[in-house]
Amino acid sequence: MPAPDSTPAETSSANTPRWLSNEEQQTWRSFLFGARAMLRAIDKQLTRDSNLSGAEYEVLVPLSEAPGGVLRSRALLEFLGWERSRLSHLLVRMNRRGLIERNPCDDDARGLDVAITPNGREAIEAAAPTHLDLVRTALMDDLTAEEARAINSIQTKLSARLRELDLD
Repeated sequence: MPAPDSTPAETSSANTPRWLSNEEQQTWRSFLFGARAMLRAIDKQLTRDSNLSGAEYEVLVPLSEAPGGVLRSRALLEFLGWERSRLSHLLVRMNRRGLIERNPCDDDARGLDVAITPNGREAIEAAAPTHLDLVRTALMDDLTAEEARAINSIQTKLSARLRELDLD
């Protein structure tokens, strides 16, 4: 919806939207388009080259980096920032495919440990080279060190703000 002529400094009442200026709207749409395009490209590339989805790769990365290849499901959930049901359904599918194992937690009967299997480690190690090549080609190669630091700073700031809003 086109924003009325406004500036970001304008205030709004509880019933009046805080419209985005044309420049803010362009920034927002550029951010969304870029993020969605990158995620689609990653998902397509991973599926084509490794038979892993982007989501499966996202789960396998922290597991492959964790001591012993094991994380509590709650820690994995917090790391990924996903809905509990999304992670649960994906873990069931990944378990069936032999990429991970889910076991009761030794020190908390209510918790689950998620472990990467040898098949899961083999899958991520096979997928990593082409995945990293895409990330480098699509993003990193065209950025200066200063631009990369700026993106990191902005994303860190956005993530912190979203945690403060606590929309869960």
